[in-house]
Amino acid sequence: MIKKEDIDKIFETVRIEEVVGDYVSLKKRGVNLIGCCPFHNEKTPSFYVSPVKGIYKCFGCGKGGHAVNFIMEHDKLSYPDALRYLAKKYNIEIVEKELTPEESVHQNERESLYVVSSYAQKHFSENLYNTDEGKSVGLGYFKERGLREDIIQKFQLGYSINHRTAFTDIAIATGYKTEYLVKAGLTIEYRNEPEPGAAPQNPPAKAEARYVDRFWGRVMFPIHNQSGRVIGFGGRTLRTDKKTSKYVNSPETDIYHKSNVLYGLFHSKNAISQEKFCFLVEGYMDVIALHQAGVENVVSSSGTALTGGQIKLIQRYTNDIIVSYDGDQAGINAALKGIDLLLEEGMNVKVLSFPDGHDPDSYSKLVTTEELKTFIKDKAQNFISYKAEILTKGTQNDPLKKAAAIVNIVESIALIPEAIYRSVYIKECSRIMDVEEQILLSELNKIRSKKFNEKRNQPTPYSDNGNMEAPPEEPVVETRKEVSVADAEHQERDIIRIMINFGDKMVTIASEDEEGKPIDVEITTAELIIHELQHDAIQLENLVYNSVFNEFVACIEKHQTVPDQKFFINHENIAICSLTVDLLSSPYNLSNWEQHDIFITMEEDVLKKSIYNAIYSLKSRKLEIMIHDNQKRLKEDPPEEELLMLMQTQVQLLQAKKMLNALLGRIVVK
Repeated sequence: MIKKEDIDKIFETVRIEEVVGDYVSLKKRGVNLIGCCPFHNEKTPSFYVSPVKGIYKCFGCGKGGHAVNFIMEHDKLSYPDALRYLAKKYNIEIVEKELTPEESVHQNERESLYVVSSYAQKHFSENLYNTDEGKSVGLGYFKERGLREDIIQKFQLGYSINHRTAFTDIAIATGYKTEYLVKAGLTIEYRNEPEPGAAPQNPPAKAEARYVDRFWGRVMFPIHNQSGRVIGFGGRTLRTDKKTSKYVNSPETDIYHKSNVLYGLFHSKNAISQEKFCFLVEGYMDVIALHQAGVENVVSSSGTALTGGQIKLIQRYTNDIIVSYDGDQAGINAALKGIDLLLEEGMNVKVLSFPDGHDPDSYSKLVTTEELKTFIKDKAQNFISYKAEILTKGTQNDPLKKAAAIVNIVESIALIPEAIYRSVYIKECSRIMDVEEQILLSELNKIRSKKFNEKRNQPTPYSDNGNMEAPPEEPVVETRKEVSVADAEHQERDIIRIMINFGDKMVTIASEDEEGKPIDVEITTAELIIHELQHDAIQLENLVYNSVFNEFVACIEKHQTVPDQKFFINHENIAICSLTVDLLSSPYNLSNWEQHDIFITMEEDVLKKSIYNAIYSLKSRKLEIMIHDNQKRLKEDPPEEELLMLMQTQVQLLQAKKMLNALLGRIVVK
């Protein structure tokens, strides 16, 4: 376990804008920063970061918290692992208490995979420069491909010796466990089973394990996550044996999920934000060669089909994308499929084809950086032009094939979520394919109606507990009787909001001295609210609100201090932390009206009034609940002695309610 003082040091040191900025492109807006949320798909930024308060908040999906929460949520790390990550980022040395064996295994599992992956990268890079084979074969290959030393080192390229167990043998001898080498996908485990027909042994012979390198005899391309840690590898063979796969990639592991990884994103994310578009290519060398040529806003899907997870990664930085895959049939098919996925996610898609016989790697070596950038921007065509060109090639004006191509294009347009964009692209399709716009619109509506009906008619899904759930188009509407009486949620939330925002602020209230003479007394906001609620024995029904209230009570009683906002932001209870961020966050900044001689009254300026309004509102709602319950009992025809007591109580409750309404400035008309 990490010591408390080290945890405190981490929280004091980390800058929320720097941590989030590693993953999200942020822009200044007033005192806050804003960007597209990394946790859900959005086009209009609603993700705010407050450097002053040290918190982030998305007003779209509702997620919020501090820097440690962000790393936990984004990288799916445990609380201790997130602290370790931030300690490493800010060069904070941490001393950990001794863990139980079970805790140690759980905590170290993922970190061990990162450690062996990092070791492997360094080992492969050293092979490239410090072994004869690495220099002649590996480095020779990269030099032959025209790569400079700085680019080789930037992408941490390497070489795996052409021997089936070279890496595994050295790693084990260095002290790395075979278990983690296998789990990280660096080593493959084989077991020799007894030969068929062999005489059975008693006890049965245990199958022997053999360990071999996954990447032996290959040049190595490390794959990084968004924070720069090595999570996997791609290895390219230099052998000409047709039976040998050209590329071998790391398998799925606890730290590497290929559907959520884009090669080069760690090195390219800043350039993507600056250039305001992403260039998507097919292979590792395409990314590296373009970086060398000065085009850095480029990523690759690493030879796999483009996925929704990868698209969401790009959308954190831009909504504009240019796709450039190889011109062979496999590349064309991948491009066509990728276009539809990108359109469905709301991306603005263009496609770039390089001159015959060239790919991004080879073409980048023929032209200057400026010529390359101009070519990319000027020659990229909208997806309709690209599909029309591809789908009508060789049709020789065959009307049926042209009709099929038109339907294919309209099907792609139908995937676009925004109606305005669909309308614009229908016009473009009408112009390019020389078809009446109304006919295309009719086909578009038919396609979208068909898909809507297919979704509506899908089998009813089941929830985790086995109960049937209604389809999204027909949500179950839960009715709650007399919600206005039975619910004090709003009033309780307002009480906690004031306590968290202004708990330590002093207010002056009227009191009496020991002789009963009126005096003014200064008291903190938190103490005033606690006194008022405890005096009338009011309990907060919401469990999280009540937990926050009790934290205030405990701190004031034990330490004679009011806990500040950081206490709740950094609270170990995630629900309390999340609530605090909600109550401290606002997507709006008040303009500086004073420069126009317009002075705005802030809540802090009328804090005492706000406090009492919140207290009286909560008490009023509690009285409404009591009046309702009492009235309900009266209608149940109780015994006479109870009836008299209930009627008397009802009169008292109504009088108290009237008094509170007067204090709140409410006029009740009956």
